[in-house]
Amino acid sequence: MKRITALAFPTHDAAWLDAPVLTPLPRQGGGPAAPRVLPRGGVIDLPQPSGSSSAVPWTVTATWAQQTSCEIDVVAFVVDEEEQVCSDEDFVFYGAPENPGGTVRLHSDGPTEQTIGVDLAALPPSACKVVVAAAIDGSPTFGDVGAIHISSGPGPSAAPLAQATLDAATTERTLLLAELYRRGPLWRLRTVGQGYDQGLGALARGYGVDVSD
Repeated sequence: MKRITALAFPTHDAAWLDAPVLTPLPRQGGGPAAPRVLPRGGVIDLPQPSGSSSAVPWTVTATWAQQTSCEIDVVAFVVDEEEQVCSDEDFVFYGAPENPGGTVRLHSDGPTEQTIGVDLAALPPSACKVVVAAAIDGSPTFGDVGAIHISSGPGPSAAPLAQATLDAATTERTLLLAELYRRGPLWRLRTVGQGYDQGLGALARGYGVDVSD
């Protein structure tokens, strides 16, 4: 413990493991804060927007290794306190890359990296959470794909505040990557890493989206 204290490492009691909340540590020398590496289920408070930063979308970017036998799509669901969309338009994906108000957008749609941007300040009060997920179009599973790397920060060109690696998948074809959710006056980011064997259509129906067969 003397060595841990001398190195300024944070310590937590056993109860912290049930709901880990992490905050970024500043770099030595007064430079920008290093990205916090979050474990699966890790939570971090997002800084409150102020001034011109209120117009900058908060981004969640997912990256993975190049695939030859499938495509991966990153999607988002804007849900209420019942974890249901208010309308089908609150399902953001490659076919509808932004919701009607433009508060949630698919900013990039590449074969190995895709980004969801969320204007947290402009979301309506009914929007309690934005769920970011990934789905496979093809026969492989996320166990075949391998690790999915997540980074999140204030805007696509800014240094990320948090990052995570989700690499425990086996037979899943859809994977919940991260959640941006309200906690009182604050917004929080949680990495998830929970997967399902079902496809994207079934996942969307679970959030109340009317998906035709």
